[in-house]
Amino acid sequence: MAPSQDDRCFLFLQGPHGPFFGQLGRMLRAAGCRTWRVGFNRGDEAFWPDAASYIPFTGALEQWPERIAALLDEKRVTDLVLYGDTRPIHAEAVAAARARGLTVHVFEEGYLRPYWVTYERGGANGHSRIMELGVPQMRAALEGLDLDLPDAPARWGDMRQHVFYGALYHAFVLLRNTAYAGFRPHRGITVAQEFRLYLRRLALMPVHALDRALATRRIKTGGFPYHLALLQLEHDASFREHGPFSGMTEFLELLIAGFARGAPAHHHLVFKAHPLEDGRTPIRRDIRRIAQAHGVAHRVHYVRGGKLARLMNDARSAVTVNSTAAQQALWRGLPLKAFGQAVYLKPEFVSDQPIEAFFQTPTRPDSRAYRDYRHFLLETSQVTGSFYSARGRRQLLRQVVDMMLSPEDPYEALQAGRPAPRQHLRLVT
Repeated sequence: MAPSQDDRCFLFLQGPHGPFFGQLGRMLRAAGCRTWRVGFNRGDEAFWPDAASYIPFTGALEQWPERIAALLDEKRVTDLVLYGDTRPIHAEAVAAARARGLTVHVFEEGYLRPYWVTYERGGANGHSRIMELGVPQMRAALEGLDLDLPDAPARWGDMRQHVFYGALYHAFVLLRNTAYAGFRPHRGITVAQEFRLYLRRLALMPVHALDRALATRRIKTGGFPYHLALLQLEHDASFREHGPFSGMTEFLELLIAGFARGAPAHHHLVFKAHPLEDGRTPIRRDIRRIAQAHGVAHRVHYVRGGKLARLMNDARSAVTVNSTAAQQALWRGLPLKAFGQAVYLKPEFVSDQPIEAFFQTPTRPDSRAYRDYRHFLLETSQVTGSFYSARGRRQLLRQVVDMMLSPEDPYEALQAGRPAPRQHLRLVT
């Protein structure tokens, strides 16, 4: 029997930068639930406004498995809430929660960005239940539903807020973290380096915008067919945990070599950087070096962040490790090649051709199958809203709290014929 609202206790770990987790906790308390938040640094603490329910973890990482096990038992936790499930502290907590039969709520950036976020139970990305479901199962669950689905907007309107909250979070960690002596970032650089990168991004936004506009114009007016490579952050969990490459350079080498061998001589290759690429990895320099080594430097281009639609609308195909941006390629009916594990890696619409053959004559996706798959996501794990803008958080909270309180996860509910009420897309930037 599922616990009543009064018996539900939600333990929050690390969330997206900014106020979302604090606001989510407040609404769960309004619903009659108990909430606790474990913070690992001053940034976590700053964005959790309810001091009475905040628990600082100031020990060493080696002490965390014992501490999380004790907290789950002492606080009579029924539900674990976190953002991403692969960082070490989260993976350890998920394992402890599963051993006790607790519900694990995982938030992630939207599989169908920009104006949706992902809410799942148990795991996300390569750990998502979507990985086990085929298109025929999704079609069966959708029988009887008739919904005019919204198009994916071409613009992600939260970028400035995203960068701002990231910089603010790291400022708290850098300047006021003395109480958390045992804190170690889950990424491979120091907090000071991360903070400087955020500040540098904010300061250089106008320069990068100009560079991006000029590069995009050269490609749009060049008149050549081109293939679009959708890059990710090298430190991103999907790239690291659910991809086959040890680093970005390895992926760039494979892609450019395959392009040089397989693509027609008049085709070009365009690398589109992730919107949050901050220069910690010398991607542009590596692309230039590898392209020169393969004799295709004049046919290879690099574009900083920005809007994807302008480049994708005229692309011949798209290639990625496992970027969520690939969903926009599939929505347009573009051939897609992916190398890592991804929720959209279904044989109906992702090519299994060798990379040389793909660049030569890419096979088109089954667009009808993809639309059914997308419909399934929008009826289940994709929730309208965003983590970073105030308007986006309001939109998200209106729906996701009821989804968390439901005894069924979104996939189970749809397959049982009890889909959650959905809101139409109404976000305006």
